[in-house]
Amino acid sequence: MSLRDRLRGTGVALVTPFKANLEIDYDALGKVIDFVIKDGVEYVVTLGTTGETPTLRKEEKKELVQFTYDKVNSRVPVVVGAGGNDTRELIKELEELPLDKAIAILSASPYYSKPSQEGLFQHYKAIAGATSKPVMLYNVPGRTGRNLNADTILRLATEVDNIAGIKEAGGDMAQCMQVLRDKPADFLVVSGDDALTLPQIACGMEGIISVAANSFPKLFSEMVRHCLKSDFKAAKAVNDILIAGYELLFAENNPAGVKAALAELGLIDNYFRLPVVPVSKELQGKIKAYIATL
Repeated sequence: MSLRDRLRGTGVALVTPFKANLEIDYDALGKVIDFVIKDGVEYVVTLGTTGETPTLRKEEKKELVQFTYDKVNSRVPVVVGAGGNDTRELIKELEELPLDKAIAILSASPYYSKPSQEGLFQHYKAIAGATSKPVMLYNVPGRTGRNLNADTILRLATEVDNIAGIKEAGGDMAQCMQVLRDKPADFLVVSGDDALTLPQIACGMEGIISVAANSFPKLFSEMVRHCLKSDFKAAKAVNDILIAGYELLFAENNPAGVKAALAELGLIDNYFRLPVVPVSKELQGKIKAYIATL
C-alpha cells in the first residue's frame, strides 16, 4: 500500500501540552491522542510546528516521538515532523530521532534563510538522502518566508526517489492545481490549511494535516470524508459549521487558539513556552461560546 493510500483523509498536527512548570504534560497529550483517534482522524503527526517544536529540546523531541508511538499503539499511522534551516543539523536530528515506527517524515521548508529554489531543492534532496523513510515536503511560506514553487515541487517529486508527498499551506490555489495536474500518480498532496480543505480536495488533494482536528476531530474528519467521496453538499453543511471555528483558532496565533479550545474541552491546561502566549480573554470567551454551540 502506497503512502498516498495510507495517509488519505485527516491527519492531525498534535499540540504539545505543558504543565504550569512548562514541562511536557504527557497525561494531557495522551488524552488528546485518544480523543482524536476515537473521533475519527486517520493519522497523527508528532513534532509538527503546531507542537511548538522550536521550543523543544532534543531529548524532549525523542521522548515525544516515543510516547506518541506507545500511546497510539498502532491504532493509526504516525508521521514525525523534522524541519529546520541548517541542513546538516537536520540530517543529524534524523539520525538521532526514533523513526523506526514512523510512516513518513514531514519536513517544513527552511525558515528565515529564504534560499533560492535551487537551494530548496538541494536541501530537500539532502534530507531525502539521509533517511529511508518517505519524506513529505511542507510548504508554508507564511512562516518560512519563501514559497516552494510548483516547478520545484514537481522536480523533487520526479527526481528524488523517496520524496513521496507534500503538505501544501501556501494558499495559492493556482499553484495547487498545477501541482495536482502534473505530479506523479503516486505523489501524495494534502492541504495544510483547514479553511481551504474543501475546495482543495475538490481540486484533487487527498486530505489534510489539520490544526482544527485537535479540537474538532469528529466534525472535521467527517467533513473530509464527505469531500473524498465527492459528496460536497454534505461536506459544505459540516464545513459551514466549522468556518467560525477556523477563524477563531487562527485569529491571534497558532497554536494559542487550538490550545485555548482544548483547554475549554478539559483536555489540557493552557500553558505555553515563550514567545507564544495564551489568547486574549476576549478571544478565549469567543472560543468558549463557539464550543458550546457544538
